[in-house]
Amino acid sequence: MEIEKKYTVRELPVLDNYDRHKIEQAYINRRPTLRIRRQDDEYYFTYKGDGLMAREEYNLPLNEESYEHLKTKADGKIITKTRYLIPYGKYTIELDVFEGDLAPLIIAEVEFDTVEETESFVPPKWFYKDVTSDPQYQNSNLSKLD
Repeated sequence: MEIEKKYTVRELPVLDNYDRHKIEQAYINRRPTLRIRRQDDEYYFTYKGDGLMAREEYNLPLNEESYEHLKTKADGKIITKTRYLIPYGKYTIELDVFEGDLAPLIIAEVEFDTVEETESFVPPKWFYKDVTSDPQYQNSNLSKLD
């Protein structure tokens, strides 16, 4: 189960000292959500159930050849972004800085163990708007062709 909240960002913190990943991902299907992802040199196939804040998620490993084959079947544009991992108390903020057609979009995500934790979460001051319930900020929707 994935439980997360998403936010737009008011201003960026200094990112030089945080771990980061280069991510490329594409969607094969949107309902149910079937996604492929390259994160640095690792490849995944992901199934996500319905929902915005809480939903099922399963990741399976892929090899590069399978990833490249499935990428040709992408429905929509391929998303590229740099994900910064920023410690924040007991959480990790995943700050996605989008590239290409989606630049200058920046989205911060925080994952939780329970829905109750989301209700007591106090975001840092550099977060702006909670967009968890806005489907236009789901990556699967961001990948739709214009």
